[in-house]
Amino acid sequence: MALPENLTSSWTQGLDLPSRLFETGSTDYELFEEDGEFVLSVEMPGFDPESITVSWDEGVLNIAAEHEDTQRGRRRTYHRRFRFPKSIDDEEIAAEYNNGILEVRLPILADAAVSGTEIEVQS
Repeated sequence: MALPENLTSSWTQGLDLPSRLFETGSTDYELFEEDGEFVLSVEMPGFDPESITVSWDEGVLNIAAEHEDTQRGRRRTYHRRFRFPKSIDDEEIAAEYNNGILEVRLPILADAAVSGTEIEVQS
């Protein structure tokens, strides 16, 4: 049996240490603003649409889901919260699940203003 040429890389192979040490969250979603609404796309493959709960509460969108694989005896859960910086027309929020992607559209109210203070960038 031959030993690997580089033992260090052999035992750390696949660990990707620097990026995992500083990783702040997963990239299972994409969020952008277009045509007066926020569009949130979340990768959720394998979930049944009936098991996905999407709720809105005071500027926070909650997404939760649960999937039980009885053949493997495994259970997967998903839960994430998204806070939005502008006022949303909560009566017009729409969600659709297709091919493992949950897409939520959140229309921005016309008079919605971002609250806060602009901070000057110094050079």
